[in-house]
Amino acid sequence: MKIIESDFSNQIVKFVQNKLGNIFFFNHIAVVELNEGIHFNINNAPLILEELKSYFGDTKPFGVIANRVNSYSVDLLDTPKYRNEIKNLKSYGVVGHDAASKMNATIENDFCMSEKVDYDTIYDAINHVYNKVKNSKLFSLN
Repeated sequence: MKIIESDFSNQIVKFVQNKLGNIFFFNHIAVVELNEGIHFNINNAPLILEELKSYFGDTKPFGVIANRVNSYSVDLLDTPKYRNEIKNLKSYGVVGHDAASKMNATIENDFCMSEKVDYDTIYDAINHVYNKVKNSKLFSLN
């Protein structure tokens, strides 16, 4: 399910579309839906990372959900480089919608430093990612 088709669509604060796909911004979360056939790597990552930094800044805690509504590939060896670019990213989730995207989400899970990142629905992902961001924000303020 695309985020625009979900019950969360009326909470979207900002929308950005570029050649990689769509980014939907909420208060503390961004949902990224990459286009079919994209290969996400360190060369094109700035198209997404710069949008995230522009919206959330360098200090506001936030989370990102990759909503795999299309088939695309990710260079997982670049994952630590993405993390270094956005230090205030507190949580990451991946939603798989079919067998292949669920398998990719599970593989991405193995490359992430946090606990579980793969979710079956956009609702589960938003709930878990938001709670992690909220808890990290409360923790960092104390």
